[in-house]
Amino acid sequence: MSKKQIVRMAVDCTMTVVLLLLMGYSRIGETAHEWLGVSMFVLFVIHHILNRKWIAGVFRGKYTAFRVLQTALVCALFVTMIGSAVSGIILSKHVFAFLDLGGASVARTVHMLCGYWNFVLMSLHLGFHWVMIVGMASKKLPKNKPVLTWSARIAALLIAGYGVYALIGRQVADYLFGKTMFAFFDTSEPVVLFLLDYLAIMGTFVFAGHYLSKVLKLIKRRKTT
Repeated sequence: MSKKQIVRMAVDCTMTVVLLLLMGYSRIGETAHEWLGVSMFVLFVIHHILNRKWIAGVFRGKYTAFRVLQTALVCALFVTMIGSAVSGIILSKHVFAFLDLGGASVARTVHMLCGYWNFVLMSLHLGFHWVMIVGMASKKLPKNKPVLTWSARIAALLIAGYGVYALIGRQVADYLFGKTMFAFFDTSEPVVLFLLDYLAIMGTFVFAGHYLSKVLKLIKRRKTT
C-alpha cells in the first residue's frame, strides 16, 4: 500500500471506532462524548480532503444505479454530519459552552436523529467500499484458501444476523424515526456488551451495503453484456 492509502485507511478505521464510541453517550460521559464529536468532524473533513478527486468528479461521467445510490448516500451523510456538528455545538456543556447559543430543545431532536442516521449511513457507506477493504486484507492472507473465504462469509452472516436481533432489542428504529427523543441506557450493563451490540448492528448495515453494491454492479454487468 502507498502512504496515501495507509493514511486513508487509518483515518477511516479511526472514524469507525469513534462512531461506535459516540453511540454510548451516557456510558462514556458528556465531556468525552463532545471531544469525540469534535474528533469525528475533524476526521470527516480529512476524509473528504483525501477523497477530493472523487468529489471533483461528481458532475462528470455516466451515472449507473450504483453510482447514483453511492452519491446519494454521501450527500445524505454530509447533511446528517453537518446536522450533528451544529446541533452538538448548540447542546455543548463543556467544549463549546462559552458560546451559549440557545435553542437546545430543537437541537436535541436534530442531534438524536442525525446521530443515529450517521451511524446507519456511515455503516452502509463502509459496506459499499468493503470490496476494497477485503482486497487489501486478502493480500496479507494465503491465496486460494476456500476454507478462509467461507469461514469469513459465515462469520459475516452470523454477525449480521445477531445485529438484526440487537437492532430490534435496542429499539434503534425508534431513534431513527423520531419515536423516541431521549436515549435510554441500562447503567448496570457492562459497557463492552453495549459496544459489542452496536458493533454487530454496524456489521448488519455493512453487510447490507456490501451485498446491495454487489447486486447493483451485477445488474450493470448484465446490461452491458
